[in-house]
Amino acid sequence: MADWPKLRYPVVAILRGVGPDEVEAIGAALIEEGIEAIEVPLNSPEPLESIRRLASRFGDRALIGGGTMLSVADVENVHAAGGRLMVSPNTAPETIRRAVELGMVTMPGVMTPTDAFAALAAGASALKFFPAGSLGASGIAAIKAVLPQGVVIGAVGGVGPDNMAEYVKAGVTAFGLGTGLYKPGDKTEIVRSRARAVIAALDVLRR
Repeated sequence: MADWPKLRYPVVAILRGVGPDEVEAIGAALIEEGIEAIEVPLNSPEPLESIRRLASRFGDRALIGGGTMLSVADVENVHAAGGRLMVSPNTAPETIRRAVELGMVTMPGVMTPTDAFAALAAGASALKFFPAGSLGASGIAAIKAVLPQGVVIGAVGGVGPDNMAEYVKAGVTAFGLGTGLYKPGDKTEIVRSRARAVIAALDVLRR
């Protein structure tokens, strides 16, 4: 099982809708601002080509992979493209196990204690509480109370610079940010500006 890596900032950038022709410039901006984990959801245009380009250029200094990975075939395709990160919106043990076999870092989506324990039993590196906004910080804290100590807890969906603090207090140690960083059609400098705002918010929390 691959452990969740130590990142400068605990953020996974979710580039849903990104295209191969823009992904390298956007990836460079995110990494330059301090975000070292990037996922390209597989319902984006030509996602495997985007992952291939990101992994080829940045794979030695960032964790690159796919999101919305729903099957064993998805895992194998992303791995073949050079991806080392498997993110899903759901808990599918066979999909998690295959990613673990391939040495990938895994962050499956969970919503309940049942999901969370199934994901951990399959070897998940971290848990992605999704949609976090529906559970709220208090809901995540309640579930975290019954999980093994040291589990990496991620929050995705409805989380951003304005409310990260309450999730950190609840025990969240990683964030997945989508439209808060990138929306289809956004220019690179817009993405860079949003990344700076996220990093600034995290810096405040560290003080």
